Amino acid sequence: MKLTYDDAVDAAYIKFTSKDDQSRFGFTYCCDPNEVDGQIHLDFDEDGRLIGVEVLNASKKLPSYLITPDV
Repeated sequence: MKLTYDDAVDAAYIKFTSKDDQSRFGFTYCCDPNEVDGQIHLDFDEDGRLIGVEVLNASKKLPSYLITPDV
């Protein structure tokens, strides 16, 4: 698992695959923004396995220790 964060747009991406994984992207499911109070997108491979999660407004949705760089 790898998390990347772009503070310029306050977006985080959590990737569940490794660089060696040959899974092909299949589709994105957009969670209902009213249900999750924001925008969260789930990425699945062509076999329907979850491969990543994009979180917009990440600073409000994720714990700060996940998106704050180690000093």
